Amino acid sequence: MLELRPNCECCGRDLPPASVEAMICTFECTFCADCVAGPLGGVRPNCGGEFVRRPVRPAAALARHPASTVRVFNPAGCGQAEAAR
Repeated sequence: MLELRPNCECCGRDLPPASVEAMICTFECTFCADCVAGPLGGVRPNCGGEFVRRPVRPAAALARHPASTVRVFNPAGCGQAEAAR
């Protein structure tokens, strides 16, 4: 089950469970759409994988299986995609 992490790992922006701006990679690293399109250039710097929009968990399922409250913030890794080009 997806963790539904609460923020963008790059800029720290809040990404609540219902956000359609949340993007994830295959390792569930979570970023906002602006950082994916901007500094990350659409490619996850650690794994080189693609991003997809994080699905929205329905409210009833969210009540039984709440989103994560653990914030991951690593702005130092955000410029790696552009530096590699």
